[in-house]
Amino acid sequence: MLTAFILVYMAITILIGRWAAQKVKSASDFVVAGRHLPLGISTCVIFATWFGSETMLGASSEFVDNGFLGIMEDPFGASLCLLLVGLFFARPLYRFNILTFCDFFRIRFGKKSELISALLMIPSYFGWIAAQIVAMGIVMNTVMGIPQEVAMIVSGLIVMGYTYMGGMWSVSVTDFIQTILIIIGLIIITVDILNKAGGIYPLIDQTPKEHLRLLPEAGWQNWLHYIAAWLTIGLGSIPQQDVFQRLMSAKSEKVAVRSSYLASLMYLCIGMMPILIVMGARVLYPQLLTGENDKILPQMVLQHGSLFIQILFFGALLSAIMSTTSGAILAPATVLGENIIRRFYKEISDQRLLRIIRLSVIIVSIISLVMALGSQNIYELVAASSVLSLVSLFIPLTAGLYWKKATALGALLSIIMGTLAYLWAEWATTTTPTLIIGLVASMLGMLVGTIVERNFRLPAWLLDEKATV
Repeated sequence: MLTAFILVYMAITILIGRWAAQKVKSASDFVVAGRHLPLGISTCVIFATWFGSETMLGASSEFVDNGFLGIMEDPFGASLCLLLVGLFFARPLYRFNILTFCDFFRIRFGKKSELISALLMIPSYFGWIAAQIVAMGIVMNTVMGIPQEVAMIVSGLIVMGYTYMGGMWSVSVTDFIQTILIIIGLIIITVDILNKAGGIYPLIDQTPKEHLRLLPEAGWQNWLHYIAAWLTIGLGSIPQQDVFQRLMSAKSEKVAVRSSYLASLMYLCIGMMPILIVMGARVLYPQLLTGENDKILPQMVLQHGSLFIQILFFGALLSAIMSTTSGAILAPATVLGENIIRRFYKEISDQRLLRIIRLSVIIVSIISLVMALGSQNIYELVAASSVLSLVSLFIPLTAGLYWKKATALGALLSIIMGTLAYLWAEWATTTTPTLIIGLVASMLGMLVGTIVERNFRLPAWLLDEKATV
């Protein structure tokens, strides 16, 4: 019965993608759903940006090992990111009426910054997408018993297929439905666990006290690593194409801002439910905590949940992963088509651009699928994706929006110095968090480059034409 539900769910998802494809008449329809999404759908789309295997399985596993201090990146950092996007970035970026973050870099700082930002952004998504494909393979293998590699290929092709057909329209409609499934499933399972455990207080009593700490122990190194955990996704995911693309799909800047706030609140509340469930597992099924922590939730549901609970849980889990995967595929595909391939055309029609971006969806999906089949360790695949965008793109993005004196040379040095400093720190294995080192270097690059360009005559090849904001 559970297998039948998964198969029906997959079939419905493909049909939705096919239906959504009818709305795609232009590149704008494909990339940002024509900027037509109302508040409810826009909120669900933004909420679903990262709510995938890491939030459902990874965060709960980290909580079992390290408590709240182990999950500052997700869900706390992710919720902070969406809040900051609504406060400082949604309104000014929406007014540019652009398709990608890299378009902003071209308008504000010139074509060199556009190209470098695109070349940095695209590869950071491959590992992230591959990790989601691995997670889908694990879920289908666990539920249906088919070989994990086959499950990965099938699930990866399904997500690629409906993303290829309908772009952001497919992502939006499926995200809306999948978010409803996620919320219903997790609420029912959480309430069931709380009832069996006798309420929230037995869960708190059985949780080690150190796991309930929200602040680190004294010491500047502890605080630096604590701050770094908040910044990894909290700031690092702001200059990412996936959240930007979902944000730009809102029907107005007011909707974009409000959707960010609501999605931030939803992410925090819904993201805490898997944590409550594993806290319940410690009380009700302590024997499960002796195995692999990232499998506690699936094993608990399979061994102790009714068929109804199993359908809700695995439906919610698969929904979360597919939502994340579809948006993650569309984001680098859009950048690849809009900011790299398009550069080879002097004049390009809207329909040709649409075909290029659709072709890019296939390219990104195949590369990610190959990576997933080659390395099936989720944590290896997702490592450093948010950190790289933080140390390279966050400072020039923020300066470009809020510092009128920021220059093209400042942006280039900020990107280059931040990236190189981060890579050096990773190689040197410094005690200071590497992202802090990269972020400081990026700030210095912006300041030095801006001062030099404004006060010295530079060679023509170093300068770049840009539009005036």
